[in-house]
Amino acid sequence: MRPIEPGEFSTADLDAAPDEGPRYELVDGVLLVTYMSSRIHQRALGNLVMQMVSACPDHLEVLYGPLEFRPNSRLALVPDLLVLPCKATTTRWVEELALAVEVVVSTTRTVDRVLKPVLYERAGVPAYWILDAEEQTLTVLELVDGVYVERDVVSGEKVFEATLPFPVRIVPAELFRVR
Repeated sequence: MRPIEPGEFSTADLDAAPDEGPRYELVDGVLLVTYMSSRIHQRALGNLVMQMVSACPDHLEVLYGPLEFRPNSRLALVPDLLVLPCKATTTRWVEELALAVEVVVSTTRTVDRVLKPVLYERAGVPAYWILDAEEQTLTVLELVDGVYVERDVVSGEKVFEATLPFPVRIVPAELFRVR
């Protein structure tokens, strides 16, 4: 990456960054760097991906990993799980999401619970789920008239019956179990 003053990063700079190593995100030209995730993070994400993929309709796809959501040139977020319309593309970013999911751990708590809901809301993402690995809860936010509304918070064996972006049954305790 070229030398850059704080607040002057753009998605073009992210394109020049190596594909391996830390996860880079961009908020209003400010670079956020996150490092490798924990075992519980990976377990919960993997279990959620399996449930989501099996319920996903043909016009949508469920993806995870280092795929950026770029609604503009000064914002690039890397959700842990993304649901988006199926499109044939070779880019490592997308411009449209139906759902963003973040798995919260201690090192990402403030960003995932405070900053990212505002950013996804501004970008018009219809739903944002926060899966908290420490509390083992799922918080579901849905866009209503341009503002996120908390639809539900579930924990333990309580069942969340999602309708947005598609019908799927989620039980937080199941996501954290070793299979």
